[in-house]
Amino acid sequence: MVAIIDYDAGNIKSVEKAIQFLGQEAVITRNPEEILNASHVILPGVGAFGDAMEKLQKYNLVPVIHEVIRRKIPFIGICLGLQLLFESSEETPGVEGLGILKGVIRRIPDKDELKIPHIGWNSLKYPNKGRLYNGISEDSYVYFVHSYYLDAEEDDIVVATTEYGTLIHASVEKGNVFACQFHPEKSSSVGLKILENFLKISKEDE
Repeated sequence: MVAIIDYDAGNIKSVEKAIQFLGQEAVITRNPEEILNASHVILPGVGAFGDAMEKLQKYNLVPVIHEVIRRKIPFIGICLGLQLLFESSEETPGVEGLGILKGVIRRIPDKDELKIPHIGWNSLKYPNKGRLYNGISEDSYVYFVHSYYLDAEEDDIVVATTEYGTLIHASVEKGNVFACQFHPEKSSSVGLKILENFLKISKEDE
């Protein structure tokens, strides 16, 4: 069973549908027992960094997420879910993220020809080999919706990048922790393959 963490963030239903399409049972939950007994855990999200951290704390999900990581249960953050894994965001100065990975979330720089938020399809480059991208060729396109982007401190965890006014760390992997700034659940067959690759990873692989 795949647990999708429910903290009132947007886009949860489309993640559930994608998991079900891949033939897996999915449950949207904030119940610690359900989350910790899941085979895989997903932290989705569309929204603001500060509000999201407030909700995670309100529902007492911060220690649960840390326990998921400690138990080596395969875990993936999507969009805002990626951003929350890091230490801080320029969107809400002074608010600490989960701090599971090292890095800062920065605002996409203003440039005349670029619209912010960045909404649309961009291609990926692979600076490091990532398990999420097995069978997916470099320069494949995925779907982004964001105004802020990851600047990871550790280059070796960055497995996919894209360019939009600056170099964006689009996906990271470290141990049982995976994350995508883009939306695999909205990225057609490429996105479904990424999610399928995630679901093939087991606790025993870590």
